Amino acid sequence: MDNITYEADAKPGANELLNFYKRQGHDITQDPQKLQRMIDNTFCFVAARRDGELIGWARGVTDGVWGRLAECKLDPKYQGPACITRTDGRIEHDSSGIAKEMAMRVVEALKNFGVERIDAVAYGTEVDFCEELGFRPMRGVTALELVVSQ
Repeated sequence: MDNITYEADAKPGANELLNFYKRQGHDITQDPQKLQRMIDNTFCFVAARRDGELIGWARGVTDGVWGRLAECKLDPKYQGPACITRTDGRIEHDSSGIAKEMAMRVVEALKNFGVERIDAVAYGTEVDFCEELGFRPMRGVTALELVVSQ
């Protein structure tokens, strides 16, 4: 796809990220301070832009030993015709390879940092996307969450 640039050095600001989430209908905190803290604590952040507009991003976090592909989001209008639900910017289709490029840059940054394992949590069609990147289901593992609302 033409005019797509990838940025790994410049993290977007909280308001830009909040606007991206809102365009995707993603239910996440509306507190720009919390989003800024998330951005600041992210090890690797790759943004995809088209003509300067944020159209997707991926981020990785690590403790130095384990890493995690924490998020990979792409505006559905850049995913291709098989993108059906268009929910939260989740990867349903990646016909142009934008999401793969972002995710692989995060994975490479984590590998280069020396992590020994990289995990990802995927939902629905994101499972196929992560498997195409080389991730495999973990046997015997159940995903759990503790939601803390403030």
